[in-house]
Amino acid sequence: MHLWQTIASFGGRCYANPYLLLVLATLFFGGNTVAGRLAVGHISPYQLVSLRWIVVAVLLSFVLGRRRVVYAWQQTRHRIWWMFGMATLGFTSFNTLFYLAAHNTSAVNLGIIQGTVPMWVLLGAFALYKLRVGALQLIGVLLTVVGVILLATKGDLTTLAVLTKINIGDLMMLLACFCYACYTLGLKKRPQIHGLEFFYILTIAAMLGSLPLAISEIWRGETPLPSLQGILVLCYVAFFPSCLSQIFFIRGVEILGPSRAGVFLNLVPVFSALCAVLLIDESLLWFQITALVLVLGGIWLSENAGRRG
Repeated sequence: MHLWQTIASFGGRCYANPYLLLVLATLFFGGNTVAGRLAVGHISPYQLVSLRWIVVAVLLSFVLGRRRVVYAWQQTRHRIWWMFGMATLGFTSFNTLFYLAAHNTSAVNLGIIQGTVPMWVLLGAFALYKLRVGALQLIGVLLTVVGVILLATKGDLTTLAVLTKINIGDLMMLLACFCYACYTLGLKKRPQIHGLEFFYILTIAAMLGSLPLAISEIWRGETPLPSLQGILVLCYVAFFPSCLSQIFFIRGVEILGPSRAGVFLNLVPVFSALCAVLLIDESLLWFQITALVLVLGGIWLSENAGRRG
């Protein structure tokens, strides 16, 4: 009994530490880029996305319990199409494009390009909500854009003259980030319910939205059964970046607030690069290091300029 009390006390202290939670959340997000690469040839992107959200939906059903699940549905059913659209953008489209991109680009690139989400959010806030953007913020956006171009062209800017030479995986990942930024901007008008209950409804919508692609792939006979490695990748992405990262990030935002917690997302490309180099022996080339510095520098400049303004 004493052992269980000690474990519960330790867990409570960890759950009250927003810095630990946010670092773990971004570490698991960074690990998702490696998982995307490890999934190639072992489980199809459509299978992975669909099964991922099925597993998450089942896990959250047990965590929340019947009463909270019913309450969440009652509070959001009048906005079901809005919820479906949000889930399609932030969960289904983002993850499908993410895993498709993993077939054509490196885990390092996936992580670095994922760091452009704040840039898209800033531009979207300016377009939709008339957010005032200063000169330093614009310079930050430009640095981020240059970093992405450097990645897509593998350091050879002359390939811009021949667009077919640009990595299609990098472009798909950039589109995925745009989808996630649209989802982030939409959160401004989310229903006022507990974050975990809101996440559960989005998970159900994402699961339903991903099924047609998976079913059509099975119907065409193009879906082999996942290998053991594919199943292990599924377990990782369902439990760590999909569940724990989301719960930890929600808790971190609850304690620190969205602006302070949001800064920790800058760790995602850093952890992505480290995980790729350490776990799957990817090389960190000069243009990737330069792009990482440009993307992180651009985000830092934009965020600091925004706070001063």
